[in-house]
Amino acid sequence: MAADRRPDLVLASASPARLETLVRAGLDPRVVVSAVDEDAFTADSVTGLVAMLARAKAEAVAATLVDRAPDVLVVGCDSLLELDGRPLGKPASPEEAVLRWREMRGRAGHLHTGHHVVARLGGQTRTAAAVATTEVAFADLDDAEIEAYVATGEPGVVAGAFTIDGLGGAYITSVTGDPHNVVGISLPLLRSLFADLGVPWHTLWKLSR
Repeated sequence: MAADRRPDLVLASASPARLETLVRAGLDPRVVVSAVDEDAFTADSVTGLVAMLARAKAEAVAATLVDRAPDVLVVGCDSLLELDGRPLGKPASPEEAVLRWREMRGRAGHLHTGHHVVARLGGQTRTAAAVATTEVAFADLDDAEIEAYVATGEPGVVAGAFTIDGLGGAYITSVTGDPHNVVGISLPLLRSLFADLGVPWHTLWKLSR
């Protein structure tokens, strides 16, 4: 990578939270959403599943960028909450979200996010990937709190049926690990993956002058 050329950073995700996290960290990604059918994938573990989905998303988007920017980093991510060994994505209905929260309250689960980076730099293509895991402890909500939270609609649009950076933040008592990962993208892990590909994190900053 030329010292004076910043790679084009592409986020292969429709998640507004992931985009905002990267922007707040000083990066300037553009979003290209993949058409990957997440329901078509299975794996023996939750970590294996998020890794597989992140790779599929990154590779699908990277394939659409042929003959475009000569230097590009495509970041694919996928998040799932693991509770009792089961992968929990977005609840299919408000009723499912209520049942999910009744199951989670007063307990802890593990939020796994797969990260897969496809880098095309100087005419060569390389990849780097890893899974970040953060333990999330949930408050012991009563039924009225659960129903009020679900009624806001927020739990229905996020993996695990909760947020840490929105209305759900008051219901998370602690996190062990990278809190950014709970939002859906781990900045420290992504920095490490970029470094493995020869791209120092600070060279991607787009700071206002």
